[in-house]
Amino acid sequence: MKDTTSRRWELDALRGLMLVMMFTTHLPTRYSNIFGQSFGFVSAAEGFVILSAFMAGMVYTRKAQRDGVPAMRTAFFRRTLTVYAWHVGCLLLLFTVIAGLGLKFGQPGLKSLIGFYLYDPVTALWASVLLIYNPPLLDILPLYILLLLLSPWLLAHGMRCGWRGIFIVSLLLWVAAQFDISAGLYAMLVAVTGLTVPFRETGAFETYAWQLLWVLGLWLGAMHAQGKLDRWLAFSPKILGTALAIVVICFVWRHVVGQAPFPGNDVLNRWLFDKWHLAPLRMVNFLALAIVLQHFGQRIVPLLPRLRFFESMGAASLPVFCMHLLVVLVIRAVLGDSFDDRTDWDDAVLLIGGVLLLYLVSYLAAGWRNRPRR
Repeated sequence: MKDTTSRRWELDALRGLMLVMMFTTHLPTRYSNIFGQSFGFVSAAEGFVILSAFMAGMVYTRKAQRDGVPAMRTAFFRRTLTVYAWHVGCLLLLFTVIAGLGLKFGQPGLKSLIGFYLYDPVTALWASVLLIYNPPLLDILPLYILLLLLSPWLLAHGMRCGWRGIFIVSLLLWVAAQFDISAGLYAMLVAVTGLTVPFRETGAFETYAWQLLWVLGLWLGAMHAQGKLDRWLAFSPKILGTALAIVVICFVWRHVVGQAPFPGNDVLNRWLFDKWHLAPLRMVNFLALAIVLQHFGQRIVPLLPRLRFFESMGAASLPVFCMHLLVVLVIRAVLGDSFDDRTDWDDAVLLIGGVLLLYLVSYLAAGWRNRPRR
């Protein structure tokens, strides 16, 4: 996003922190479980998605106000093409260099991750380019691309007619997603087209559920750009107290029982806290955490120094996110998913070295953005 005057450093710093948390969770080390869902039954992915939507809503609403809705749509389309290009680049590296490393070192985890590609490479190639086949870890950018494509129409409708209808449709889709609407629609597509990509290879994120989080963030960003956000975020003491209680309970619960809220009960975990469907209690936990962070953040942020290490990574979120994927995939291809044969120091070096590499990418990206132009 080029409009640097619209940026808020604390949001970039928070996105940078979430990028580091995602990297720590995905990297196969003994530290991944510690940083996974550290604040309750929510992950960095939820925060990253809603913050990205907030930034998009804020920046592109101002673009529409300044240059008109057609210019806003054009800017969204360019951003979507950029994200798509990065995604295709990651796919090509996965299917060539990383796949070759995985086969050379005989790592079963990497072979399982690209199992469909190894089984049917031709179908996997064209289906991945069309965002149908989405291997694990490379399934969030396709979701991002689809949401970006939808966003200019949502923003234009919201600015013209209000957001009530948008939220009604979004909530209905989220409810339908809890009953696996995507699986049903995909089965119909397969019946009509004969598509051979299994549904489990289309990505773990339930698009019809995660769109609700994106719509919420987009609306918040648009309200901020229009100067209307403060009245929506003036929570009563009762709401704030309830949110704080939920956050504390879920935080203690997660760190007492582990990342699965109901150990051994897949049914309750799926219907109440599932990440991929954004299950109801997971949404409650996330919204409560967002309310608490927003309330206390207003008082804490002015007292903080600028966290430029995280801010730099958040401002270059796309290249940093893609690099985090590539580093994780290379480590899995060469060293595998097991860390039993490595020492604590080995894992610490992998983790710290990887984070420093992500910061280097953000530093180079900042230099590229700020280069002299004719």
